[in-house]
Amino acid sequence: MERIEQVQNLNKILLAELPEYRSQAAQFPNEETAQRRLLRSLMNVRPPMPLSPDFLALQDQILSAEREEKGVVEVDTLPVTASHPQIAIWQGDITRLKVDAIVNAANSALLGCFCPCHGCIDNAIHSQAGLQLREECHQLMTTQGHEEPTGRAKLTKGYNLPARYVLHTVGPIVRGRVAEQDRSELASCYHSCLELAAAHGLSGVAFCCISTGEFHFPNREAAEIAVKTVTDFLRRGTSIQKVIFNVFKDIDAQIYRDLLGAN
Repeated sequence: MERIEQVQNLNKILLAELPEYRSQAAQFPNEETAQRRLLRSLMNVRPPMPLSPDFLALQDQILSAEREEKGVVEVDTLPVTASHPQIAIWQGDITRLKVDAIVNAANSALLGCFCPCHGCIDNAIHSQAGLQLREECHQLMTTQGHEEPTGRAKLTKGYNLPARYVLHTVGPIVRGRVAEQDRSELASCYHSCLELAAAHGLSGVAFCCISTGEFHFPNREAAEIAVKTVTDFLRRGTSIQKVIFNVFKDIDAQIYRDLLGAN
């Protein structure tokens, strides 16, 4: 079966579940790029509900093929920084990293981004992992019975990601000037993720730039907090052997290089 046929079959399954989107779906051209965008959009808006084995088998086949086409990055090959033998900086798509766990900057509902094809990291991670990730998050939140507090962390499987696990954390939302509580909560995000990873015996964690995007934490101050929290934690004897600061924007890449003495 060709890729476009696989995508179209998944779209049919999702539109049978979500008939309210049929008129919008009909506006997408019948070619692979447009149909793939439609698939991501439908996956983004689909609420948690049982997943059929047929859907999962076909979804996983597509996502695993796309994962290999994008190229998997082995974190063991990433050079460490001059100032710390356990820290590396990597600029690029975090969903390409093969590491024990990547960190997702989540919202308090912890179900992923429901905005079709949104550019946030929450959307990117859920879109590459597959719908199983939203379902597992839903089960965690149902058990918890309330929204995820800022500064905590939850661990889920990585599904179709190269990473074995995803660490979900809710960063502080900055409104106006940065408050001391914002700083404390951001440090707690990094510390909680590392504590949870160590509790599960994980050896490698890749952090995104928590709270610096949609949540408006100033980039440099956020990086300073991240570096201090991580370096303080690594002084302890835990299972964590390597931490990667994954950056996407050039401004963040330069900030982390400045702070860590990287070329």
